[in-house]
Amino acid sequence: MAKSEGQKLKYFTLAEDLKRMILDGGIQAGEKLPSENELSERYHISRHTVRKALSILSNEGYIYAEHGKGTFCSELVRHTKTSRNIAVVTTYLSDYIFPKVVQGIDSVMAEEGYSIILKNTRNSRKAEAKCLEELLQKDIEGLIIEPSKSEIFCRHVSLYERLEQFGIPYVFIQGCFEQMKDKPQVRMDDCRGGYLATRYLISQGHQTILGVFKADDTQGRERHRGYVLALQEAGMLYNPDSIIWFHTEDRAIKPFASLQELVRRGREFDAVVCYNDQIAVEVVKALEECGIHVPEQVSVTGYDNSFIAENSRIKLTTIAHPQDKLGEMAAKLLLELIQNPNEKAQEHQIFIEPELIVRESCRQRT
Repeated sequence: MAKSEGQKLKYFTLAEDLKRMILDGGIQAGEKLPSENELSERYHISRHTVRKALSILSNEGYIYAEHGKGTFCSELVRHTKTSRNIAVVTTYLSDYIFPKVVQGIDSVMAEEGYSIILKNTRNSRKAEAKCLEELLQKDIEGLIIEPSKSEIFCRHVSLYERLEQFGIPYVFIQGCFEQMKDKPQVRMDDCRGGYLATRYLISQGHQTILGVFKADDTQGRERHRGYVLALQEAGMLYNPDSIIWFHTEDRAIKPFASLQELVRRGREFDAVVCYNDQIAVEVVKALEECGIHVPEQVSVTGYDNSFIAENSRIKLTTIAHPQDKLGEMAAKLLLELIQNPNEKAQEHQIFIEPELIVRESCRQRT
């Protein structure tokens, strides 16, 4: 046998031996592993070979190192299946739709005796990865997660794979990464929602309909797709110059600055389909600053049927988003996956049918 193959077998054998002891409970979560010197002497191998074995276990999440203290067994592997803890990760914890989603999850989980570990990412991919790394060190039985910037290629799929490796089921809500679209998820049918809002405006006689959509998440892409389908169905040409795209980082400025720039250039339009209610309220303000009245001159639709849709100065025509129901459905799905871990993920995808809510922000055109 070649020397390189022998060395490979040695560090692989050590890694598998330590892994087996961890999984069998011989090494407990938080317990310090023997030092490199001790392992080297015990297994009659070099310290370099020991380090390679420990690196494998560290990459797989079984162990972690603390500078100056040593190497320890990760909490990740202490899955007793009796912790009664589940994690919920959302992009934000604002007073928009997220509290109701979390309340829906909690109402189901509390009844089953589960506690929630709640985290948020502020829609940052880096923060999402950090959250997952932290949760992998805890004894959780499942995870409900709203992915950050779900329309952008996910570079930390390995962390989700690690969840699967340790038998921790997870459910996506609101969106899903393209590479993971076959995973369990509970989402609005956002394409249908965008279609309903646009079709309503067309039925009210609007001829030139702008769209304001978010570019870096699944919801924005799908709502835009519904907008396009409604135009096509009505025989109206799709004009890419009628779309204002924005990203998470420029959401506070770009949609409104771009809209006002269109007005200054003399662009004529009679309606705006907005990504959500928050954007719609700001669009109304931006138009009024330009001397354009809603809905007398331009109709505006939102999305989510949030608190602000019903309580803004001009009550918004919007798409209903049953936040509590979505949270409840996600929690029930996660419970099912916990109780039946061998079922196929593809059979656990739920798309909620949207509903148009008509209020004051739209007016029929003659």
